Parts: sequence; structure tokens; C-alpha cells
Amino acid sequence: MKVLLSIKPEYAEKILQGEKRFEFRKSIFKNPGVKTVIMYATMPVGKVIGEFDFEEVLSDNPKQIWRLTSTFSGITKKFFNDYFDGRELAHAIKVAAVRRYETPKSLKDYIPSGAAPQSFCYIKD
Repeated sequence: MKVLLSIKPEYAEKILQGEKRFEFRKSIFKNPGVKTVIMYATMPVGKVIGEFDFEEVLSDNPKQIWRLTSTFSGITKKFFNDYFDGRELAHAIKVAAVRRYETPKSLKDYIPSGAAPQSFCYIKD
């Protein structure tokens, strides 16, 4: 089982280049069978550009998550704080093996409607 996440193109690229080793989320998937994230780079790219396996999902208050992840967050502290403003819980997906697709794929290859998920959607292998 995999999940598809919508990620801003600049952050998806940082993940693919190894600069960003954590992907932050306000809500997280619950299925323990998920081990791979498929990355949909949002507009203006609008393509599925790669995937990554992950080691674990860290969940804690935002201050603690920033303390644990800031070195390889790939984002500014201000962006992090603005994103989690008013939240008691933050999630950080710890990126492991990353694979860039040789040819970016259409979202319709994964989701028949072609509509990007707000948070995530499950994709069967």
C-alpha cells in the first residue's frame, strides 16, 4: 500500500535532491501497511514526479517536531510555524529511499478523476 501526497514543486524537488528529509503534515494516514509515498508536484508542474520510502512518522507537538527535524526540514522556521499555527499535533514523515520517475506521470494514472487530494489518498500497489 502506498499513499499519494500533493507537495509543492519546490519541496518535492528538495526531497528528490536529498535536501529535505522530512515531509510535514497536519493530518496523517493511519494504515500501518503504508511504506511508500508517491509525490504529486502541484501546479505549475501538475505531475507525479517520484516516490519515496519512509522510515517512520514522527507525531508530537509542533515545538518538539521542529526540534527533532529542523536540520533537514527543507523549510524555514517561519513557514513551519505558520503551517502548524494553532495546532497541538504535528506530523513529520522521515524520508528514506527516494526515486525520481524518469518520465513524470499523469495524476489520472493514479486517481481516475484527476483531482489532487487535499491531504492524501491511498494507492494500491
